[in-house]
Amino acid sequence: MSGLCDRRMNLSRFVSRRDFLFEAGSGISGLALLHLLHQDGLLAAEPATSACASAQGFTGSPYLPKPPHFKPRAKSVISLFMSGGVSHVDTFDYKPALAKRHGTPLEGKGEIRVRQGFPGPLMKSPYSFKQCGQSGIWASELFPHVGSMADDLAFIYSCQGKSSDHVLSHYEWNTGSILMGFPSVGSWVTYGLGSENQNLPGFVVIYDARGGPFSGPANWNAGFLPAAYQGTVFRSTGDPILDLSPPSEYVTPQQEKARLEQLNAMNQHHAAKHPGSTELAARIASYELAYRMQMCAPEAVNLSQESDETKRLYGLDHPVTEPFGKQCLLARRMVERGVRFVQLYSGSIINQNVDTWDAHASIVDNHGQHAPEVDKPIAGLIADLKRRGLLDETLVIWHSEFGRMPISQRGIGRDHNPGAMTTFLAGAGIQGGQKIGATDEFGYKAEQQVVSCHDLHATVLHLLGMDHKRLTYYFNGRHMRLTDVHGELIPQIAGESRPAG
Repeated sequence: MSGLCDRRMNLSRFVSRRDFLFEAGSGISGLALLHLLHQDGLLAAEPATSACASAQGFTGSPYLPKPPHFKPRAKSVISLFMSGGVSHVDTFDYKPALAKRHGTPLEGKGEIRVRQGFPGPLMKSPYSFKQCGQSGIWASELFPHVGSMADDLAFIYSCQGKSSDHVLSHYEWNTGSILMGFPSVGSWVTYGLGSENQNLPGFVVIYDARGGPFSGPANWNAGFLPAAYQGTVFRSTGDPILDLSPPSEYVTPQQEKARLEQLNAMNQHHAAKHPGSTELAARIASYELAYRMQMCAPEAVNLSQESDETKRLYGLDHPVTEPFGKQCLLARRMVERGVRFVQLYSGSIINQNVDTWDAHASIVDNHGQHAPEVDKPIAGLIADLKRRGLLDETLVIWHSEFGRMPISQRGIGRDHNPGAMTTFLAGAGIQGGQKIGATDEFGYKAEQQVVSCHDLHATVLHLLGMDHKRLTYYFNGRHMRLTDVHGELIPQIAGESRPAG
């Protein structure tokens, strides 16, 4: 007996700390997998009916819900980003002076700088405008459906950026910086609040059916935040999520579980050797999320469950509106299931001057193509959220990277204009029919209550119950934040906040 004890003691001397941590980690990972299998209903117990829209029973996930700083007015955000630069003076910022001064030089504004050259005289809008709703919001004939909802929308006419470059301006309005590599708004939101649904990504991106926008994944990257908070792309054509269900001849469920167990053990071993690797932590979290999504995501993206009336509301019955209508309907289904941040893109750089809102060649040809694609789906989304009781807890933002010049480019197009852009917001208890800020008489520059990306981002965080000055992440020797050292709340939107609880 004493010899056996001695032999065991000798063996114990050769168990390194690394091996001990690995073995212990493997055991813990096995318990975690067992917990996941239980959540997925693959053990004896039946899954709860709310398993696909709940965060209950999960521990250790980076997407777990976190308390806000104060009582929020919104639980989720839908960002509608019109990539390419929408012309504000041809959509919602009505300027009668352009018609009066059509064909004359733009004077008294200092040096006029354009992106591509060929600056022409002032050019009136080729579209007629009318006042909509009791609020009298002006909307052009390009947006009849959105115009009909004017009393539900708050328009900001005085957004102003720093750059006339598409890529830099996409960075600016999506990350708060014109430099590449900073975390996106959606990443900050999911980092600060987590997600109410652990079976779907907390941050979902659905881009144009034709392809991705300017600057691509940098628009939804996590930057220096943990990599788990980057956006997850869903496709708007075909299967929204590729390889969601493995073919029957691939592996059996039992084989898949065994592979995941082995993969998890290897990942935990690597994590023990390389502590602090957020990329590996994100990969582990993504594997676990992907496994859970096999149960919940197919139902979430199944539009066949929607009624014919709902599909018509979003324009799914017409080839022009069907692609963006599908994006909007998917967005509603996402926030309905607890997804925190959904961003939709209209515009693809496959053929820049045709497939985006970049109207250099012709404002009529370009906006005449893209506005009908999104007008009805956007109005349908807001109407559907409202009738389902979701609009009060969902913030909807319509924006672009910049506006366009009031002067012509070669007589029929308009060049980039970061000096003025129109944005509208809906939901989250925001009073509709508001007219916030103003541009000059021609729409060349924002003049009254200028709103920067930092102001807009600070207000978005505020509506979600977060103080933009307190939402920080320590990186590179300082506490970083979405709004850097800037940002003032837009008072007409933010209103007053109350302590949580």
